[in-house]
Amino acid sequence: MKRSLMEILACPLCKGDLELEVEEEDSDEIIKGALLCRNCNERYPIEDGIPDLRPPELRGEG
Repeated sequence: MKRSLMEILACPLCKGDLELEVEEEDSDEIIKGALLCRNCNERYPIEDGIPDLRPPELRGEG
């Protein structure tokens, strides 16, 4: 996931701002981490450079 996407991404549940939590990155991409919504306390994983913005029940977490 490119850092520049943070400018346009919002929480799909509450439309709040997302914060980036990086676990692994290369020179121009986030490989592993999460997007956090402080407004509704939801966490969206980033795996293999792809953010999973599905609701928790569709990710098997809810």
